[in-house]
Amino acid sequence: MSKLFMFEKPLGMRDTLPALFERKKQVRNQLADEIGSWGYQYMATPTVEYYETVGSASAILDQQLFKLLDKEGHTLVLRPDVTTPFARVAASKLLNNSPLRLAYEANVFRAQQREGGRPAEFEQIGVELIGDATMSSDAEVIALMIGALKRAGLKSFKVAIGHIGFVNSLFLEIVGNEERANVLRRFLYEKNYVGYRNHVKDLNLSSIDKQRLLQLLNLRGDEKKIEEAVELVENEAGKKAAGDLKKLWNMLDAYGVTDEIKIDFNLVSHMSYYTGILFEVFAENVGFHIGNGGRYDQLLEKFASKTPATGFGIQLDRLIEALGEEVYEPSAVYGILYSQERLDEALALAAEQRKQGYRVVTQEIAGVDDVDVFTAQFEEVTFLIGKRGKGGQ
Repeated sequence: MSKLFMFEKPLGMRDTLPALFERKKQVRNQLADEIGSWGYQYMATPTVEYYETVGSASAILDQQLFKLLDKEGHTLVLRPDVTTPFARVAASKLLNNSPLRLAYEANVFRAQQREGGRPAEFEQIGVELIGDATMSSDAEVIALMIGALKRAGLKSFKVAIGHIGFVNSLFLEIVGNEERANVLRRFLYEKNYVGYRNHVKDLNLSSIDKQRLLQLLNLRGDEKKIEEAVELVENEAGKKAAGDLKKLWNMLDAYGVTDEIKIDFNLVSHMSYYTGILFEVFAENVGFHIGNGGRYDQLLEKFASKTPATGFGIQLDRLIEALGEEVYEPSAVYGILYSQERLDEALALAAEQRKQGYRVVTQEIAGVDDVDVFTAQFEEVTFLIGKRGKGGQ
């Protein structure tokens, strides 16, 4: 390879330098502590899965999958999401003990066509609640997500909550088929509301139906928007979806988290396995959502198990960006610089300080080019130089 690429990385990949690594570790631990306190158990799945199972069952576009071949010629994929592998494991090994409360910390991989701020590898932290079809499970995972974000130090954020059943019912009721509905859904997914309005105006529909489609864009706000949604849709499936959101709002009110909630009937997802409630988390100064989730009652059917489920995932890098600089307060590091004849003394001192909970670096002074530059990183430096009692400390 040309030396021009000596310091380059594959498209969408990132290096994590020590300071950022420590910040991520701190935030990861805070999220994990909150998730664990709700009784969720952590597990892990392989980084590589079969394309014919997890790859094809996931909602990730085929062109975004990283594919490779094993020795037998089977097509494999780097894990494109975590929900689908968890569905595979749950369906094959765990459902006798459902409802299951599972959690994960894992890197996922999605190939990108261009940089555009979207990484090809990123870390997700989240939960899956599998085997419970009640609205209580939807409320639980949303309340848990809010609690985890607060525990990590995020102060200003909103969780937009919608119902894919409402959007689907309204669109099919008015435009009549999936192909035309998909065009409308795409505008909403891209949050291209100007394009949506222009497209609706060009549709061959009555003025009343056009107005109903445009009125959908106004169904974003507090719980009062739920009643407006009930009036907008005529079919029972749509009214039920709006009713589900009302029940969910009341449950989230019992959890005391509705200050962070925003109703959004425009919410749709590129993850095709969502079947009901879905939600996204937005924070200040971040252009993309930092987390999302929802109900996926049909995904486990792809693994021969008709089991309801819901969950969420938080993108750690985006959360770090939302938290800003103030979140990371690294603990002090102490330095011991020694000459070779005082190695034993330096190691004994370092061991004692580490027992007391300090972070300690030991460094032979002969290996340092510029002592002033090297020692500037430490809270305090102890020099053990020369023979004891003759110029040494």
